[in-house]
Amino acid sequence: MSSTTARVAAALTAGALALAGCGEAAPPAAAPTTTTTTTTTTTSTAVSTTPTTTSKPAPPPTPRPTTTRPLPAGTVQTAAYFLRGEKVYPVLRTATPPAVAGDAVRALLAGPTAAERAAGYRTAVPSGVALRGLTIRGGTATVDLTGAFASGGGSASMFARLAQLTFTLTRFSTVDRVALWLDGVPVRVFSGEGIVIDHPLVRADYEDQTPVVLPDSPVAYAQVRSPLRVWGTANTFEAVFHLDVRDAAGRTLTTARVQATSGTGTRGTFDVTLRFSGARPGLGKLIAWYHSPKDGSRVEVGVTPIRLG
Repeated sequence: MSSTTARVAAALTAGALALAGCGEAAPPAAAPTTTTTTTTTTTSTAVSTTPTTTSKPAPPPTPRPTTTRPLPAGTVQTAAYFLRGEKVYPVLRTATPPAVAGDAVRALLAGPTAAERAAGYRTAVPSGVALRGLTIRGGTATVDLTGAFASGGGSASMFARLAQLTFTLTRFSTVDRVALWLDGVPVRVFSGEGIVIDHPLVRADYEDQTPVVLPDSPVAYAQVRSPLRVWGTANTFEAVFHLDVRDAAGRTLTTARVQATSGTGTRGTFDVTLRFSGARPGLGKLIAWYHSPKDGSRVEVGVTPIRLG
């Protein structure tokens, strides 16, 4: 697995994470405690058309919800990373402070909804896995899951579920890496596939499970409006790609040329703001694409469903 660090995060407000449900057993003394964090995903009205120079896109200057309709009282927006094909993508979830990071993990363990599955989202995480404990300290999220997390599936499934967990937690700005525990014990060899884990998990370990262009925001099914901040990572030829916003009628509202911080074999970051008008309300799309270096044809590399209006 690669040791190169590449991760992206949203703005995060630190807090204390408690396990949900009074019926859960407390982790053993040696296991991670249940310190928790809160997060609010936000968007910026300021235009940003140049790539950031740091490994994480800068948070917006003024916190502002990305949704146009209010979230349920007392909740904030977060995301769980599910699979489309063999790649990870963030999907909208809500969480209740202060247990935002824990709620994100629990949403991951619960899997996609029936509607999301019908739209092509799936998970490599087996059913029946529970969160036992979570600590976030010094950039490391130590997560303790029940042993079922290592059950079933071959090596592709094992790497995919590790990627889903790693991306879900490293979305938070206070998390750079993930230390995995199962049933109160640190994992050194994962599953019957014999996957050696000799360092905390980072996003760069899972380049094979990362799409060519990964928008970390907006997440799938988020309700958005103009101006729309889009940030994430990409690994395209000469670091260039394009983003289209299409409305519910299939009309392209805007197309932006995006330059990431790196490409052509090295994953870089991007952070842009798109402006558009005249959107028909309903389920639209954010489409990532690039011109083929062979013949200049359009190659679509990712579609994020978004709610407009």
